[in-house]
Amino acid sequence: MGGQVLVPLSICVSFWLILHPGLASGALSTNYYANVCPKVESIVREVVKTKINQTFVTIPATLRLFFHDCLVQGCDASIMIQSREDNTAEKDHPDNLSLAGDGYDTVIKAKAAVDEVPGCKNKVSCADILAMATRDVISLSGGPSYRVELGRLDGLVSTSSSVYGKIPKPTFNLDQLTYFFSSLGLNRMDMIALSAAHTVGFSHCDQFANRIYNFSRNRKVDPALSRKYSAELQSMCPIDVDPRIAVDMDPVSPRKFDNQYYKNLQVGKGLFSSDQVLYNDYRSRPFVNIWAGNSAAFERAFIVGMTKLGRIQVKTRGSKSGNIRQDCAVFNS
Repeated sequence: MGGQVLVPLSICVSFWLILHPGLASGALSTNYYANVCPKVESIVREVVKTKINQTFVTIPATLRLFFHDCLVQGCDASIMIQSREDNTAEKDHPDNLSLAGDGYDTVIKAKAAVDEVPGCKNKVSCADILAMATRDVISLSGGPSYRVELGRLDGLVSTSSSVYGKIPKPTFNLDQLTYFFSSLGLNRMDMIALSAAHTVGFSHCDQFANRIYNFSRNRKVDPALSRKYSAELQSMCPIDVDPRIAVDMDPVSPRKFDNQYYKNLQVGKGLFSSDQVLYNDYRSRPFVNIWAGNSAAFERAFIVGMTKLGRIQVKTRGSKSGNIRQDCAVFNS
C-alpha cells in the first residue's frame, strides 16, 4: 500500500474546474430568506450548537438524515413525516429505521426556534432547515463551512415504498456506486467526496459482519481489511453479539470531520466494502490519495458534492408538489 502514486493531469485539472460552482440552481439562492427571515441561519446554528453540546450523535444523525432525505424523492423533508398507524411513511422503511432520533429532533427544534421569531413563522421550510443544520454539524465538527442554497419547499408525499433501491448498499462495488450516483446527477468525483461523510458516526455490527465472518463463504475475513483492524472489529463485534451494537466508522478520529477517512482506506481500514473499494479500485484510488494528503482539496470537492446533492429534485416556489410545513413531522391539513 506504500509508494508514490502519480496522478493523471486530467484529474488534477478537473479539481480546478469544480472549484467555482454557481451560487444558485434554478429558484434556489444563498440569500433566499434575506428579506423574509434574515437571521434564519444564525438561529438554526445556535440550535445545532446546543444539540451537539447535549449529544455528539447530533452530528452523524443530522448528516445521515440529509442524505437519506435527498436520495429519496429529492431534498424535501419527506423523511421527517411521522406515520400514523399504518407505518407506511418514508422513515418506516427498513433502510431508515437505524436513523438516530437526534437528527429529527435537531430539525424540529430548529423549526420551532425559527417560527418564534416575528416575521419568520411558517416562512422557512423544513427541507431548508435540514440543509442548514447539515452544513452546521459539518462545520462544528471540524469540517468546512459553506453557503447553503435555499428555497426548497417541503414535499407532499412520504411513502415507505418509495425508498426501495434508493439507498446505496455497504456492499456496492465501484461500478454500482458510480451508476447509483450518476442517476442522481452526481459524478464519480462527487461520490468519492461524499463518501467521506463516513468520517463521523457509527455503524451497527450487522452492516459489516459479512466482512469479518464467513467472507464469501470460504474465508473468515475479507482480505481487503487490514489484519489488525479486522481483529479489532471481531473483538467489538463477536460472532454472537447483538447486531445492534455499534462501532465508530472512523477508528482514528471518529468525532472529527476530516480527511482521515481517506487515510484509513490507504491502510485497509474502510469499514464497509463500499468504502474500501474506493482505494482498491485503480479508477478511484487517485482521488483517495490526493484527498488523504490534501485536506483543503478534499473540503473543496466535498462542498461541491454537497451543493449538488442539495439540488436533487427540489420543489421550489410556484411548484404544486410542495409547500412550507407548519409541523415538520405532519403534512399541513
